Amino acid sequence: MTETTTREPQTRTVDAPGATIHYDVRGDLSEASADKPALMLVGSPMDASGFATLAGYFADRPVVTYDPRGAGRSPRTDGTQTTLPEEHADDLRRVIEALGVDRVDLFGSSGGALNGLVLVSGRPDLVRTLVAHEPPVAEVLPDHDVIAAVCEDIYDTYQSTGMGPAMAKFIAFVQYSGPLPADYLDRPAPDPAAFGLPTEDDGSRDDPLLGQNIRNSPTVGLDYEALAASPTRVVLAAGRESAEEMPGRAAAAVAERIGIELTMFPSHHGGFMSGEFGMEGEPEAFAATLRKVLEAS
Repeated sequence: MTETTTREPQTRTVDAPGATIHYDVRGDLSEASADKPALMLVGSPMDASGFATLAGYFADRPVVTYDPRGAGRSPRTDGTQTTLPEEHADDLRRVIEALGVDRVDLFGSSGGALNGLVLVSGRPDLVRTLVAHEPPVAEVLPDHDVIAAVCEDIYDTYQSTGMGPAMAKFIAFVQYSGPLPADYLDRPAPDPAAFGLPTEDDGSRDDPLLGQNIRNSPTVGLDYEALAASPTRVVLAAGRESAEEMPGRAAAAVAERIGIELTMFPSHHGGFMSGEFGMEGEPEAFAATLRKVLEAS
């Protein structure tokens, strides 16, 4: 059994146009080395709290987590609702530069994986190894047009009826196995109560996933030539239980585009979690796989 260690995070901030980015450092950054650089664990729109368990399995190196702009402790201050992956990538750059280290290893989950790919496309000098776990890159999939329509429908549902109905549609969408059929939107909408979600609209419209990120995925394109030629070691990963769901399928398609093999991880899209956000994965096995991947760098 791999032991997990709880280290008190030190919270820091870095200023960026339109936001103050909050990030946490566990351990001593001066102990980072070329062979074992600081490890950044990033999501989007998920904030740092989703990596509390995974961070505990890497007590032998500094670990950095952060709240992406528009989420958690890093709300936008410019009144803008939509944050593009390029902005998130630039925020990651700011955080890495503020750490005062040479390079980092970066594990990105979901939107964090997408943002990491954008970062490495332009600033490979900042990242030794990028593990991009299930990035929701819709453009590489054959059902791209259906995905775009579904994402727009989820956004419209959120704006018209609130979080519960929209989140129910989102969960059903991301858990669908295989390409979406052309008549996907003709099917009955899922019941929010079946997912333990509220059926009443509380009037809020500030959810970063449903109000912002859901519209970004179908429009994002990657620089595949830059990724293929990058001096950064790029690893595309998918969960064994979620490989046929949209983000897992996208990971496989991106890997094929840049000419590498897909790396399989235990569990599902949130396989590194131990109850955070209600998601129960296999964090010990997940961490062991991540360590093996990083040590192969």
